[in-house]
Amino acid sequence: MKNRAVVCALFAVLVCVPFTPAWAASGKPMEPAPRFEKLPGYLLPEAAPDSMELLPPPPVPGSPALATDEEVSRKGLTLRGTPRWELAKKDADLDFPAAAGTFSCALNAPITERDTPHLYLLLRKTLTDASNATRRAKDYYRRTRPFVANKAPTCTPDDAPFLATNGSYPSGHSAIGWTWALILSELAPERADAILARGVAFGESRVVCNVHWESDVAGGRVMGVATVGRLHADPVFRAELEAARAELAAVRAKGLKPVRDCAAEAAAMGK
Repeated sequence: MKNRAVVCALFAVLVCVPFTPAWAASGKPMEPAPRFEKLPGYLLPEAAPDSMELLPPPPVPGSPALATDEEVSRKGLTLRGTPRWELAKKDADLDFPAAAGTFSCALNAPITERDTPHLYLLLRKTLTDASNATRRAKDYYRRTRPFVANKAPTCTPDDAPFLATNGSYPSGHSAIGWTWALILSELAPERADAILARGVAFGESRVVCNVHWESDVAGGRVMGVATVGRLHADPVFRAELEAARAELAAVRAKGLKPVRDCAAEAAAMGK
């Protein structure tokens, strides 16, 4: 319980300190969305960080935290149809190979199965680890998604039927994006600011997309931190990380560049 108190204090800082984004109850366990093929992670599911131990409950009706969530959500809705909305739509796609390129502009290098197979595999496997870390709190709280509450569109309407029955808190996408951002920052510390900024934007995309509240995203980042900490105790992950480091050095030596439109992405992020 001491660990929970420490992490809850960190969570309070994340959600309670004023922040302006760059773009402006228990039940049976639920089945994961059948959107994409997930590989087994480095960690056994039962070894993933426990979101019920590490996170406080989501904001309750009438609380200042919920009022902040609702205000941020309203601002996000004004971005429908803008380049930022289109970026949020891309960020929603966790299928590979598309998802592998999410951080390529921030990294200033391609991430592909051909050019960086170890890094590509590392991203696929840690996606599962970060997703598993959010599962218990999602299943327990079953928090209602913003689009269910406000009846406004999402940027991924095909996913709405599943998301409407899937707990909003914490954000799995945010946990995954922040896990990736921390790992990539370790591999390329000279690009850490750009990588972390992209990780923040990746989480914000879930609010722009009208599928998560701001506090969901903050909770996801906490679980991303916890996931990376747990992964570093795994020797297979550490070996894969070093292989990815060598791959990235080889890519840089060849002068290979991202295949994404990095100027458009930067503009959408307000950079």
